[in-house]
Amino acid sequence: MRTIRITGRGQIKVHPDMTRITMTMEGITPEYAETLRRSSEDTETLKGVLEPFGFSRTDLKTLRFDVSPEFESYRQMGTYKQRLTGYRYEHVLKLEFASDNARLGKILYALSGCALRPRFQISYTVKDPEAAKNELLGKAVRDAREKADVLTGAAGVSLKEIQSVDYSWGEIRFECSPMNRELRMDDTLCAPSAAESFAMDIEPDDIDVTDTVTVVWEIA
Repeated sequence: MRTIRITGRGQIKVHPDMTRITMTMEGITPEYAETLRRSSEDTETLKGVLEPFGFSRTDLKTLRFDVSPEFESYRQMGTYKQRLTGYRYEHVLKLEFASDNARLGKILYALSGCALRPRFQISYTVKDPEAAKNELLGKAVRDAREKADVLTGAAGVSLKEIQSVDYSWGEIRFECSPMNRELRMDDTLCAPSAAESFAMDIEPDDIDVTDTVTVVWEIA
């Protein structure tokens, strides 16, 4: 059986409609158990700050949680040694909501007034990534078919049944970050207004994504 293998490429631009705030909280305490307790308390405090803006306590999602020992160096009898000084926790969380600069400004203003003062990053994504993935794959398959028609037409052969379709199933990242670094609440990123909010004016660019599909046809 003779076959032809063609790789099609799909490309789409998707306008982000969801805002994501990724927050990092950290701290150091002398005891391991105290570190866990403080992390839990800080997370509950953060949830309480966000509740007045229409979020449930389950809307705040953990992306990563780490606890690691902290050491300091000291000199004893002419030799440098290390001793345990405590435990550091790092808790990375995300909050997503339909893009709204006014709501974003109020959230950041509230976070700036709480004692936690987490590091944070603002990024943008899409509410329905599966629909975008399906559109992307459809374009890739159509591109493969168009290329196959051109090549088989030039070669004087015809396409028959599809024998296989190979797709990587890799993760496609639908996210853009206009601010490409983490910020702290004392960074100058926006101007305060009189309405207990920050005046945010961010319009994210479209997210440009590509993917490929390889299709094998029988030819005659």
